[in-house]
Amino acid sequence: MIKIVTVNSKKELASFIDFPHDLYQDDPNYVPELFIAQRDLLTIHPFHKHNQVQTFLAYDGDKIVGRIAAILNNAHNKFNSTNDGFFGFFDCINNKEVATTLFNTVTDWLKQKGVTEKLIGPVNFSTNEPCGLLIEGFDSPPFLMQTYNAPYYTDLIDGFGFTKNADLIAWHWDDKSYDDKSVRLLNALEERLKRSNIVIRTLNMKKFKEEAVKLREVYNSAWDHNEGFVPLSDDEYDYLAKDLKLILDPDFVLVAEQEGKIVAFGLALPNYNEIFKKIKRGRLLPTGIFKLLFGRKKIQSLRIYALGVIEGYRKMGIEACLYGTIIKEYKRKGMKQAEAGWTLEHNDMVNRAIEAINGNPYKKYRLYEKAI
Repeated sequence: MIKIVTVNSKKELASFIDFPHDLYQDDPNYVPELFIAQRDLLTIHPFHKHNQVQTFLAYDGDKIVGRIAAILNNAHNKFNSTNDGFFGFFDCINNKEVATTLFNTVTDWLKQKGVTEKLIGPVNFSTNEPCGLLIEGFDSPPFLMQTYNAPYYTDLIDGFGFTKNADLIAWHWDDKSYDDKSVRLLNALEERLKRSNIVIRTLNMKKFKEEAVKLREVYNSAWDHNEGFVPLSDDEYDYLAKDLKLILDPDFVLVAEQEGKIVAFGLALPNYNEIFKKIKRGRLLPTGIFKLLFGRKKIQSLRIYALGVIEGYRKMGIEACLYGTIIKEYKRKGMKQAEAGWTLEHNDMVNRAIEAINGNPYKKYRLYEKAI
């Protein structure tokens, strides 16, 4: 008999956060999330001000065998004129009964909240955060803020009757795959953009707050037609910007500007998962903090986290310029790997820009849906 426990206490929350560490203890590609970051996400993140999240643990006897979160994203439903619910933070042993019990628990909770259309996931909490189930590319660790799961998860989710909502692609470069042809293409594109008074520059860190305000409009408008996208509230955006400021490298934060107006941006982040992989159970204390502080300068890989262009400035080559400039900089710094991801599988404009600079589609993630 599988027992479901509603997570309410600090102890239960710690068990919820820690369960994947035990589940994947023998998996060489697993990267633990930082405990403090997961705790704050599940308790004090601004998302909770306007939406509802309930987490659950599945027990077989006194042993935890699964976890899941039910998510009522009111902003998503209002923005998209839908009445959907979401699941996230799904981890489970390879057991159909456990998975089915977890999904039924989420479905029942969402029905009680008045959800009548679809159950979508996995998302933690929306597409603004880590999302998607890994379905291809299990042979390497995830990059920063990407999900990871065992291959058998696909069978568990398919077995409950979920179907594909959308596929997300992650692209890869190594230190040899960015060639001179791509550099020449980049230079030509930059010259063409200059004729429209569009220049590519790095973010001015001395005016970070001012620049961040300008970028918010671009962020919330550039993905307005993506599946599942919801504009960030001011509080959510400020929370994200504050977190990213702690880990970003200014050389990898680019904007496209036309006569003082930011029309696009590209943001790449050092792949801190290289360090997190070495921090046992995601605890910074007592020794994890030193691994973080002393390891950050040794990071050899990069994740292109976000790239957006506002309507009216697309199909001008800005996307290729931003991607190309970031990859060129990573090469200059002697880094060994880069990932761009994710992109929607049918976003031909962005995907062609990545292909033009030799991006290799090496991982695929899937969002699922099921009628409630």
